[in-house]
Amino acid sequence: MSEVYAARRTRLRDCCNASGSAAALVSRPANVRYLAGAAPQGAVLLIGRTEEHDLLVCGDPPEDRPGRPRPDEALRVHTLPGNGGDPAVAAAGLATAQGADTLAVEEHHLTVARHRALASVAPRLRLAGLGYAVEQLRVVKDEEEISCLRIGAEIADQALGELLESILVGRTERHLALELERRLVDHGADGPAFPTSVATGPHAGRRAHRPTDRRVEEGDFLSVCLGATYRGYRCEIGRTFVIGTAPADWQIELYDLVFAAQRAGREALAPGVACRDVDRAARQVLDSAGYTEGLTRLTGHGVGLEIDEDPQLSPAAMGKLDACVPVTVEPGVHLPGRGGVRIDDTLVVRPEADGGPELLTITTKELLAL
Repeated sequence: MSEVYAARRTRLRDCCNASGSAAALVSRPANVRYLAGAAPQGAVLLIGRTEEHDLLVCGDPPEDRPGRPRPDEALRVHTLPGNGGDPAVAAAGLATAQGADTLAVEEHHLTVARHRALASVAPRLRLAGLGYAVEQLRVVKDEEEISCLRIGAEIADQALGELLESILVGRTERHLALELERRLVDHGADGPAFPTSVATGPHAGRRAHRPTDRRVEEGDFLSVCLGATYRGYRCEIGRTFVIGTAPADWQIELYDLVFAAQRAGREALAPGVACRDVDRAARQVLDSAGYTEGLTRLTGHGVGLEIDEDPQLSPAAMGKLDACVPVTVEPGVHLPGRGGVRIDDTLVVRPEADGGPELLTITTKELLAL
């Protein structure tokens, strides 16, 4: 993997050189991990003129424990002595010592106070904006990254499948969410990719619903959204079920509608397709049935080292999809007081010649009565 991390840093260095910056300071933890292989607490990455000038600047030595990510062996680590202060401020001083006259920083991540501290410690260093350059590099995944997402999806599928085999009636949303998160870890996940959502009855179908002490009842819709983190990479799956012997007619109708919307969104995924067109494909199915008011603000989003990355699949999204971009497709409808449906998959955009979009989350989307 050392060559992979070095190649990523070189791509960022080329971006900086093209914009006139001699060095870059990467402070957002997910971006540090992407470029360095690990992001120890508070660490920043200094990208210099050449690979030999790159430094991972840490307040404490990186942990060397089994199962913990380790920095790229080819990357030099600079540990601050004692209570050495802010690694970002120290990195600005190191950039000056390397002869840099311009330092590109992640302004969207730095606080105002931290930005001022950088300017104070290196007054001759011109601070420029790095923008979202690293986030853009992260959009297209290599096959090693996709493999981590695939394993995470398998873990999430397994945890969800085991839950469905247990008795659900009478248990609270909170208890079921905690059990799912425990099962994720038991099956090899680093942990949940985000707070697990379990929603029953009138709560079902809400996006990012926080579990409560409401108990599962006969006749409820039960919607579950969970994800596993595996080697830092995060996937997502969401399913909706009915509690009881058979769903009501209105539940079947609503479920079939959301399923059709989700299928339309999945089938629209292809390299070169506009992100907003994927959203439109799913949204128009629900719009045409009169559910405009109950729709979520987006149809999906990218996943990776963070659970919500670019691209965004929304009505106002700009740009087009590339191959090897993992995204969620997660349309849903929530009817106040009644509940609703969400169906959520993680897929990888692939060209038609390679079989089209690769589905990572494979738990059945049939409306099961549990």
